[in-house]
Amino acid sequence: MENYTQTSTDFILLGLFPPTRTGLFLFTLIVLIFLMALFGNLSMILLILLDTRLHTPMYFLLSQLSLIDLNYISTIVPKMASNFVSGNKSISLIGCGAQSFFFMALAGAEALLLVSMAYDRYVAICSPLHYPIRMSKKVCVLMITGSWVMGSINSCAHTVYALHIPYCQSRAINHFFCDVPAMLTLACMDTWVYEYTVFVSTILFLV
Repeated sequence: MENYTQTSTDFILLGLFPPTRTGLFLFTLIVLIFLMALFGNLSMILLILLDTRLHTPMYFLLSQLSLIDLNYISTIVPKMASNFVSGNKSISLIGCGAQSFFFMALAGAEALLLVSMAYDRYVAICSPLHYPIRMSKKVCVLMITGSWVMGSINSCAHTVYALHIPYCQSRAINHFFCDVPAMLTLACMDTWVYEYTVFVSTILFLV
C-alpha cells in the first residue's frame, strides 16, 4: 500500500473487494444490483411522468424518492467500479469532498422526503376532505425543495469541516468511498466536538 504523506492532497480508497475470484464475483453481483436499481428507478420516474393518472401528490413524492435513490447509488458505485477495474484507488481532495457532499446531501434529503410522504398519507387518511388543500401542488414543491435545501446545508457543513481538518497520518481510507467518519480516523486532531455535532444533527433529522 502506498504511504501518503501530509504533502499529498489525494486519498486512497482501499475498496470493498479483494483482487481475487471471490472479489470479482462480489463486484459483478454489486454491479448487477446497481444496474437493476438504476433501471427500476428510471422506469418509476418515466412511468409517473408519462401517465397523467399518476400526477398526484403521492406519486409526485414517490418520483422524487426514485430520483434521490438514483443519484444516491450513482454517487458511490461508479467510482468504486472504476477503482476496482483500473486498479487506481486514488481520489483527489476535491473529488473526495464532492462525493462526501452528495452522499450526505442525498441521504438527508431522502430522510426528509420520507417524512413528507408520511405526512401525505396521514392527511389522506385522517383528513380526506382537506387533502386537496393541505397537499396542493405548491405544498408538494415546497416539501421537496425544503428536503433538498436542508439536506444540502447539513451536508455542506459536514463536508467543509472534513476537508479543513489536518490529516497527518496515512491518507488510505479504509472504505470504498469518502465517508466522513472513515476520513476522521486519519485526522491528527481531536474530533470529539465534531462527533458530538454529528450526533446532535442526526437526532434532529430523526425527530
